[in-house]
Amino acid sequence: MSSPTSPVNALMDSRFLVASDLDRTLIYSNRALALDVPDRLAPRLLSVEVHDGRALSFMTEQAARLLAELVQSVLFVPATTRTRAQYERVNLPGPTPGWIPSYAICANGGQLLVDGVPDQDWQAEVQSRLASGSAPLDEVVEHLAIVADPEWTHKRRTADHLFAYLVVERAELPDGWLAELTGWCAERGWTVSLQGRKVYAVPAPLTKSSALAEVERRTGAATVLTAGDSLLDADLLLAADQAWRPGHGELADTDWTAPRVTALTQAGVAAGEEIVRQFLARVRAGVGAPVRA
Repeated sequence: MSSPTSPVNALMDSRFLVASDLDRTLIYSNRALALDVPDRLAPRLLSVEVHDGRALSFMTEQAARLLAELVQSVLFVPATTRTRAQYERVNLPGPTPGWIPSYAICANGGQLLVDGVPDQDWQAEVQSRLASGSAPLDEVVEHLAIVADPEWTHKRRTADHLFAYLVVERAELPDGWLAELTGWCAERGWTVSLQGRKVYAVPAPLTKSSALAEVERRTGAATVLTAGDSLLDADLLLAADQAWRPGHGELADTDWTAPRVTALTQAGVAAGEEIVRQFLARVRAGVGAPVRA
């Protein structure tokens, strides 16, 4: 593994490390905005992702301003299930034009980007953990090809040669299909998560929290704050001194909670704004000592 020396020397003494999921936590597609107010009262939105000339993901302008303020005072780490290529389409607000986070967690912890570049030592560590703790990707991909009916499956994909996912018509999934797939995967050291129209199959050793722990080790951060909305974020929330989840998503749907995790009532893009506001309030409170036991 790499030494604790980090490229973020200016932030080495920072007390706070803030790590957040992106999709449906900080940034929102048109489908996920949940703007349930009269049109004239809807918040102004800022596009933070463009693909093939189309704006795909948004934050409220207020959330963007708060995030730009936050990243100037703490080490901010995006923690996403997106591949590196998908993550690089996201243009998060920052202190300067073209700013990129010093650390970013992609592919659900399978990639650790340092100043935008994949860390080779971390990739080797991940491959070692996968080889010893879960069935091969090819076995799961083959099973998905058998059980995912083309009638309700639009796409079958692999991500960075690490995990697999389906794009489905969620309303048409057969009763019991997701539970059956979850059980089959669990027997082979894999987990399943349903997020919007995507069904993810991910090796159990592949977690955002493991990559976050490596960032903690390198930077020496004392207090960790996190946020996320899905089953794949649960370990990220549990790894924090204080964490938040929005009022929508997989965790909210199952009433998931844990010590030090705050369940927000806001849903959609309003929840994204509230999460950044909570991060900033906690940092401004300035309590430097970790609160976890």
